[in-house]
Amino acid sequence: MWRQYILPFLVWAFYRTWTFTWRLTLIESEDLKKARSEGMPVIFAHWHGDELAIIPLVKTYSIATMTSTSKDGQLVDSVIRRLGGKTSRGSSTRGAVSALKGLIRLMKKEGCNASMAVDGPKGPIHQVKTGVFELSKLTEAPIVPTGVACSHSFIFEKSWNKAVLPKPFSRVVVYFGPTLAPPKKGEDVRDPKRPTTLAEQLFAARRHAVEKIAAPGTRC
Repeated sequence: MWRQYILPFLVWAFYRTWTFTWRLTLIESEDLKKARSEGMPVIFAHWHGDELAIIPLVKTYSIATMTSTSKDGQLVDSVIRRLGGKTSRGSSTRGAVSALKGLIRLMKKEGCNASMAVDGPKGPIHQVKTGVFELSKLTEAPIVPTGVACSHSFIFEKSWNKAVLPKPFSRVVVYFGPTLAPPKKGEDVRDPKRPTTLAEQLFAARRHAVEKIAAPGTRC
């Protein structure tokens, strides 16, 4: 009862109250605006560690994501669902294929966008894996490099991904960069150029977000 219902509710209530204080700015590329206006599903790609700032956007952007089958994953899963997002559960060791199939179904049949930490599930940090390109090819969905910056934050230094949690009343900027086209039929998703290109665009998206935070007179 405690772990299944009460604790997830308390975590959601705390997180929802915490994030409600943020002064949030969303900066969309023209590519993303066009995709949204045409109802085209996209995949929001981001670095591990930025998810705590991105989770509040699950309802705004109709986001579905994969969550872990671990106990901590259960809490995250509950928070995302309560905030209006959708999930497909699995892990790198159990149910990874079924979780991916579930995410594809949510994108194709329910019109959800996907969100994926591209250096997961266990790192190394800031090294793009091929999973996001496989998902992009299977769903024909473009990839949106997503960068996050905030004026004040807590950083979980002991975690491998150095997760960032913006402090209450912080300015938070989420920058959505120009999209990457999905791999075409016959193209190899394991082409080493793909991770390099996406990593460069992810770092560029983060720099744009940081510049917006640092700009004099910026209102976020």
